[in-house]
Amino acid sequence: MFRNGLRNTTTSSRSLSASNNRNGEDSWFKSLFVRKVDPRKDAHSQLLAKKEDTNLYKIQFHNVKPECLDAYNSLCEEVLPSINTDAHYPCELIGTWNTWYGEQDQAVHLWRYRGGYPALTEAMNKLMQNKLFLEYRNERGKMLLSRRNQLLLEFSFWNEPTPRPGPNIYELRSYQLRPGTMIEWGNYWARAIEFRQQNSEAVGGFFSQIGSLYMVHHLWAYKDLQSREETRNAAWRHDGWDEVVYYTVPLIQHMESRIMIPMKTSPLK
Repeated sequence: MFRNGLRNTTTSSRSLSASNNRNGEDSWFKSLFVRKVDPRKDAHSQLLAKKEDTNLYKIQFHNVKPECLDAYNSLCEEVLPSINTDAHYPCELIGTWNTWYGEQDQAVHLWRYRGGYPALTEAMNKLMQNKLFLEYRNERGKMLLSRRNQLLLEFSFWNEPTPRPGPNIYELRSYQLRPGTMIEWGNYWARAIEFRQQNSEAVGGFFSQIGSLYMVHHLWAYKDLQSREETRNAAWRHDGWDEVVYYTVPLIQHMESRIMIPMKTSPLK
């Protein structure tokens, strides 16, 4: 009787131990793919964006007919600076580029509206009364294959983009995140940006509000492609950079890199 009871107890203990091991393995395995983010009642934009101002950004992607690229650049260089320097319009041209590596025959424009959505609406209403702008838009339409834009807010932990001397090349790294992971991305990059400001390469960081959602854009400046390579490699020598990469990569659904050359009249040279 005693031996049978001992044997049953031992068998039960082994079964319980095996079950616990399986549960532990299952839990560990699931943890590789599931990262829990606590539910919040705050809007993501309120948690991630700068609080001291109400800047709104618009990024435009114009895919130009290859045979029209020179004419398109000339048209932009003639018209866009006049809007940028006119105080009548509550908008600023931050930078304007042609894509060098990445999607070819493409122009990228980044605008800032100080005052948020009301400033955007005011600027567009006033531009609809601007004969030069209407002519520009009409001529531009003849040169494009397609175009799209996004409205963006800037991350609170990035510096505001300001004009800088050149010559520089710019890299626009665009990340399509998994829905629901924007806060997690912001938490990691609030620390990661410290590793990437050593050579003043960090220009601006933005996340989308209208257009493609859960989209992040990081804008970097380098002297050339070789300095880009050296700067990016140097980040791996900082303790903690590898951890940021390890935890942020699973948040990404798709990513894209553009190397861009500033147009002649771009404030970011």
